[in-house]
Amino acid sequence: MAQATEPEQTDRELTMSRAMVEAIATEMRDDEEVFVMGEDVADYGGIFDSTEGLLEEFGHDRIMDVPISETSFIGAGVGAAQQGMRPIVELMFSDFFGVCMDQIYNQMAKNTYMSGGNVSVPMVLMTAVGGDYNDAAQHSQTLYGTFAHLPGMKIVVPSTAHDAKGLMHSAIRDDDPVVYMFHKRLMGIGWMPAPDGPKTGVPEGDYTIPFGEADVKREGSDVTVVTLGLHVHRALEAAESLADDGLDAEVIDLRTLVPLDTETVLESVQKTGRLVVVDEDYRSFGVTGEIIASVAESDLGALDAVERVAMPDVPIPYARPLEKEVQPDSTDIEEAVRSVGE
Repeated sequence: MAQATEPEQTDRELTMSRAMVEAIATEMRDDEEVFVMGEDVADYGGIFDSTEGLLEEFGHDRIMDVPISETSFIGAGVGAAQQGMRPIVELMFSDFFGVCMDQIYNQMAKNTYMSGGNVSVPMVLMTAVGGDYNDAAQHSQTLYGTFAHLPGMKIVVPSTAHDAKGLMHSAIRDDDPVVYMFHKRLMGIGWMPAPDGPKTGVPEGDYTIPFGEADVKREGSDVTVVTLGLHVHRALEAAESLADDGLDAEVIDLRTLVPLDTETVLESVQKTGRLVVVDEDYRSFGVTGEIIASVAESDLGALDAVERVAMPDVPIPYARPLEKEVQPDSTDIEEAVRSVGE
């Protein structure tokens, strides 16, 4: 299978969902051991279009709808992976991890270690994250930090169609379990339009994006803004507004949490001296604190000022005005950048 980490430029634009599907289809054509299963992934095409169109090409034998029993079908994915297959299993919402966490953390993530390396688990657990569409406290969480905190799994969080395709190729080919967390607001589905930004140029050929390599989405000299997922685009929006007032923000898209590219973050902070970390996950015990700690441990003297923007530690409200109140937006990012940039 061809691999390239620097794909040629293209004018062909895809939504993030189409880019993901294109990568999955390519891998399924190249390797008969790759298959997809999950709730509503076949006839419906995934409720966020994550598998739209795959059934028509590959049929129900390789695109499989399953009963609403996350423990059973994720466990089946683990078993298939250990037997040499490469399953892509969709957990419809990351919020549902509670009913199947034993299979995810005690089996998928640990079985290579527990077997002394005698088995590998080359499995992709694909799951939707994030709010901003009024689906209340059990369908709107992000939970990056929860999964990243548990060793044994690689954690992928794309923010653009270009990155989504390259990271999906890397995830399917990886011999370790990968949790691929896509933000539902970025997918570009008809009933939930995406913001400007995630629809990008996507090369037709297959290419990989290495895990553990953050991407500087916007260069700047005054403040470093580190984020991922939906909030890459909100940070870029804030940066453009701040530029009008003479504040030059550098925006770093982490792209993966495990492995984490602390080197790129540190290099930027050493240049700017100021750090803002933005995350849709809960504020306490999460990604924002981990990024700040990693910089402080490596070079405390580089930090002149620091701020974090995250979801407050409350259940996510159903009511639209209340959800908008708790979810960080571009205005919140602007205010944080101004506070450290003064």
